[in-house]
Amino acid sequence: MKKVNDILEEAIYGKPEIRPQERKLFLSTILERIHVALTVKQVVSGNEYTEVAAAMNKQKDVHLYINGHLSYQFYSRYTKLAAKANVPFTIVTPTDSTPIGLVVANASHAIQPPTASVFIEDSLYEKDMAPFNQD
Repeated sequence: MKKVNDILEEAIYGKPEIRPQERKLFLSTILERIHVALTVKQVVSGNEYTEVAAAMNKQKDVHLYINGHLSYQFYSRYTKLAAKANVPFTIVTPTDSTPIGLVVANASHAIQPPTASVFIEDSLYEKDMAPFNQD
């Protein structure tokens, strides 16, 4: 049973958010739900990553999250893929700097077993992630 103070704090401040830093990085979702993620440079490159289409076609209950700072011309091919696969998508405008351009994730639950790496690690990935990997 909830304590009175917990109920009052929730009424005043809202429900506490789980993993807020992770949600800021991954366009409002958390790592354990992600099938595949592309960096901003990967989305802007013009290359269509087949892993994104495969995740949308193969998995059930997925959602596409797109970085709202990107121009429509760069991510439109992924919204078209989502429409074909009947996958809902959300354009998220991050308030903090993030190297993430696009995420395909389960809408409501964690992936079992977890994916080893959600990123496609190519040269564009390395360029985008370098500033975030510095100590």
